[in-house]
Amino acid sequence: MSDGTTDETTSRRRSGKPGHRQSHKRRYIAWTAAGAAVLAGAGVAAQNSLATTTAWPSAKVYTGRAFDTCTAPSLSAMKAWNTGFYGAAAVYIGGKNRGCAQPNLTASWVKSVNTLGWKLVPLYVGAQPPCQSGSSPEVITASTAASQGAADGADAVAKAAALGMKPGSALYLDMEAYDITNTACNDAVLTYVRAWHKALAAKQYRSGFYGFSSSSAKAVATATDRTNLPGNLWYAKWDKVNTTTSDWPYASTLYTGHHRAHQYMVNSKESRGGHTITVDRDAWDAPVAIIG
Repeated sequence: MSDGTTDETTSRRRSGKPGHRQSHKRRYIAWTAAGAAVLAGAGVAAQNSLATTTAWPSAKVYTGRAFDTCTAPSLSAMKAWNTGFYGAAAVYIGGKNRGCAQPNLTASWVKSVNTLGWKLVPLYVGAQPPCQSGSSPEVITASTAASQGAADGADAVAKAAALGMKPGSALYLDMEAYDITNTACNDAVLTYVRAWHKALAAKQYRSGFYGFSSSSAKAVATATDRTNLPGNLWYAKWDKVNTTTSDWPYASTLYTGHHRAHQYMVNSKESRGGHTITVDRDAWDAPVAIIG
C-alpha cells in the first residue's frame, strides 16, 4: 500500500534532507507492502486507554491540528506560533533512538507553553525492530523484547514526570517502518510494545503508538491478540488530508471515541511571527499530556 506518498517520499530522499529525528531518516525508504487484509473485527477489545476507574485521573483529550518537529521550539517561537492554527505540539521526551538534542525541553518550558494554551504530545523513541532498514542505537531482540519494553516504558514515565507531565497523560511510542510479514520480527515488536504499555499502565500513564499505516501502525491495529496494546493510534499516512476518519485505514470499530491521530503532511516549512520551523502536520483526536 503506497498511502499516496511515493512521489513525495522519492523527492525527499533525493533532496538529502534530514529527518525530524534519527528514526525519521529511515522512513523515506519505500514503505513495506501491506500484506494481509485488515481484520474486520479486531478493534472490539483493548480500547482501554481512556477507560477510567476511581484511581485513574481523567484523560485530557485534544481535538484539532497539531505539529511535530525534531527539536522542541524556543519559548519565543511557541508564543509566535500561538495563532490558533495549531493547538498542540509533539515533543520528544526520550528514548535511546531520539535523534535531536532538546535544549528547550525543560519542566519550565513545558509549564510555560501549557500556560499559553498549548497541548503537548509526549513522544518516546524507544527500541526499533530487529528487521528495520538502517541502524539504531537500541534494537529489539526476541529474547529480551519484554525486558526492553518494560525498561523503556519505565524510562518514558520517568522522563515525562520530570517534565511535569502527570499520571493520566498519554505517552506515544515511536516505531518506524519494518516488514510486518516477517513473523519473528513482528512478534518481537509486539512483545516489546505490550511490555511498554504495561509499564506505563503500572504508573497510570496512558499509552499511545506512532507508526506507519502500512507497516508498524498496521501491526498494532491488526494484531489478533488485542491484550496490552496501546489504546491510542497515531498513524502516518501522508495524503495531505486533515482527518482521522475519512482516510482511516483499518476496521471502523478500531480506536473510536477520541483515540486517533493522523500525521498527514511532512516537511512543511512554515513561518509565524518571524519564526520559521519545518514541521509535520497532524490531525489530532486523542489524549495528550496532563501538565501540573
